[in-house]
Amino acid sequence: MTRQQADLHDLVGIGFGPANIGLAVALDEIGWDGSALFLERRTTPDWQPGMLLDGADIQHNPLRDFVTPRNPSSRFSFLNFLKSENRLFQFLNLPTAFPLRKDYAAYVKWVANHFTHCVSYQSDVVDVSLESASQQRETPVAAVQLADGRTIRARAISFAPGRTPAIPDVFSPHLGDRVVHFTDYLPARERWRRQGAVRSVCVVGGSQSAVEITLDLASLTPQIQILNLHRGFGYQLKDTSPFTEEIYFPEFVDAFYHSSDLRRRELWAELRRSNYGSADQDVIDQLYCKLYEHNLDGQHQISLRTNCDIVAVGQANNGAFSLTLEDRGSFERTSLSVDAVVLATGFRNLGLRENEERFPPLLRQVAASLGDQHAVLSLSRDYRMMDGSRPLPIFINGLCESSHGFGDAGSFSLLSLRSQMIAGSLMEYLSSHVHPTSSRQLPAVVAVG
Repeated sequence: MTRQQADLHDLVGIGFGPANIGLAVALDEIGWDGSALFLERRTTPDWQPGMLLDGADIQHNPLRDFVTPRNPSSRFSFLNFLKSENRLFQFLNLPTAFPLRKDYAAYVKWVANHFTHCVSYQSDVVDVSLESASQQRETPVAAVQLADGRTIRARAISFAPGRTPAIPDVFSPHLGDRVVHFTDYLPARERWRRQGAVRSVCVVGGSQSAVEITLDLASLTPQIQILNLHRGFGYQLKDTSPFTEEIYFPEFVDAFYHSSDLRRRELWAELRRSNYGSADQDVIDQLYCKLYEHNLDGQHQISLRTNCDIVAVGQANNGAFSLTLEDRGSFERTSLSVDAVVLATGFRNLGLRENEERFPPLLRQVAASLGDQHAVLSLSRDYRMMDGSRPLPIFINGLCESSHGFGDAGSFSLLSLRSQMIAGSLMEYLSSHVHPTSSRQLPAVVAVG
């Protein structure tokens, strides 16, 4: 065996967040014994580390975990995690239907730690390309380039680095210590508190995260002035109707995938409040009560500016940011100054509209090799990239909301079933095209440092 062959894995997973952790679990439970390596840029398997706020809970039923909808008796379930931590009865006694976000993050880490033998942490992927089939190889092979100069080759890729943060264009030149996406909020908050130079923070957005961050800043940093800006009239309640929640049924994925582009856009507009531009009743109530109490006490720590767009951003010599706002009704423009900004502006989906992207940045080389240079990535029902009618050995894991519906919006709700589908398709692909004469399902899981 040549060195190049020895460095060729059956599966390389890019990212080891919930999507690829779920795939690792599914493959383990199926009994797959293939050579797999997961690459994660972080040092540990952290889940939403920038948003583990005190008191914040998750927004899905905890039984929609890595396994329960697919295999309720699995040892990787959330309930088994609680039992192993000796917290099951305390959890069952909690006066809430949803676990704390910190508790679920600990569950994610607990499951991930079962797979440390096949994960390479601090491995930052910078590029992905496909090597064409050859006389010795009937199928293309993926080459994964790392920041440290390594190249990892794979017969198949599970691409799951998370979605690209949606950064408004006016803020893109200013990203850094004082302008952060909400996923980096906690480290930024602690940095600002240590430095003591940030006395005002603007939170941009009208989502659950925007409300949570506004409340958190007010409770922990009473000396900081907080301004929340968003385009809407006011905070919208999340649509939690049980009828709407059926978008997280597997049947809805099939219906959404096979719908026309027009119908998908109609469904997205109709159902977006189930996940976007909305917040839970409890946090909206908390913020409204806090604003009322502040007014009663003559405090003005929190202020809201709604119905406005941020049309320009500048930075002064002292580091403060000047924001130019345009009222969406009168079109009148005003300016204000803040020391820091948190962008609770969500993520980019695959698409051609505003705040969307044709392909994730790491797949730029692969996308450039496809037939239509201006199209959005085409995806099969089993989450494989397509080149026309030809499936490629790249599974897009957890980024397919535009084609597969709301269950792919970074949610746990259908993660276990998606993992099962990708695992089955991966095994079928490798057994049919790579190891057709082998009696085994696939070759053993290995780790590479």
